[in-house]
Amino acid sequence: MEDSRLMGEPAISGMLESLSRDQQHAAINKFIQGELAVERQKIALLQQQGSHQSMGRPTHTRRSETLKIDISRYKGTDEDSLLRWFVEFDDAIRARHIEGDEMQVTISLSNLTGRAKTWALGLKLHDPNVFESLEILKARLKEKFEPPRAEFRARSALLKLKQGKRDVHAYAQHLRYLSSSVTENPVDEHTLINVFIYGLVDGPMKTYMFREDF
Repeated sequence: MEDSRLMGEPAISGMLESLSRDQQHAAINKFIQGELAVERQKIALLQQQGSHQSMGRPTHTRRSETLKIDISRYKGTDEDSLLRWFVEFDDAIRARHIEGDEMQVTISLSNLTGRAKTWALGLKLHDPNVFESLEILKARLKEKFEPPRAEFRARSALLKLKQGKRDVHAYAQHLRYLSSSVTENPVDEHTLINVFIYGLVDGPMKTYMFREDF
């Protein structure tokens, strides 16, 4: 389904009808995984652009540009998903090959805002070395801001997800969003495919998939 962004649902349905059940599942999984891959490619492109811009400049300039990473800011509100922010942050520092506890912690703190930033700065005022590593910072953030049963709620929302008024791409992106919020015991590929099929709006694609699989 690599050209599905340019196709409507009837065309996608017609294409699926020409595939075996295993090929259909592989195509759907590739489509779902592709939504996340697109975001990772954007991060990699930012990394390449930053590398070209920093060539030939002094070391201190390159270090400063390394801090300019396109990561959403975590506010520490109930609406924020801390676990998803961890996934986004880890992808970004991995794409830029950022190593070393001091640099990782500095970048992480620079992407906090609101309650989360106030809390972190308060701790650092009392103990400048309170966050000795990224893992320690993550553990303290989770202890302070992760709502009780947050992962349970994300899993529950994922398993009940419906396409609704979203197009297929937005539906797949939301599926990936909820899936990335379940990190302790990730949802397996087979379950994701079944959720995707069950949640589709009534139409040719869903009718055909149910006829073949169920």
